[in-house]
Amino acid sequence: MDSRVERAEELFGNGFNCAQSVLAVFCEKYSMDKEVALKISSGLGGGFRLGEICGAVSGAALVIGLKHGQCIAGDNGSKVDCNSKVVEFMKVFKSKNGSVVCREILGFDLSIKKEYEQAQSQNLFKTTCVDMVKSAVEILEEIGY
Repeated sequence: MDSRVERAEELFGNGFNCAQSVLAVFCEKYSMDKEVALKISSGLGGGFRLGEICGAVSGAALVIGLKHGQCIAGDNGSKVDCNSKVVEFMKVFKSKNGSVVCREILGFDLSIKKEYEQAQSQNLFKTTCVDMVKSAVEILEEIGY
């Protein structure tokens, strides 16, 4: 399994969430330990567990931060650059997938137990969510990550 898309799909299939699956396949390229990447992104799946921003999008924003993020006080150039790269990613993701909001993508509000169960019974986590993971990784690669 060579491609990042395939590796991200495998991670997701092995029980990691969407954000973890996206970040983990890029982390080492940007000098982040994989275990740290998996831990730091573990709370972002399912739109922060509430159907908000798609975890694949959140994971991608973390990747963008690893490459372009501000790490020196007063370095406004990095801050502006990172922000514009995140906006660019989000526009492309939304154009390709219709939304960046988990509950809009899935059609269910994961913060409501009954809706979470409906999404689960329709196998959306194994179909739609894996598609979002793959899309996020593909977009990141297309724009140079």
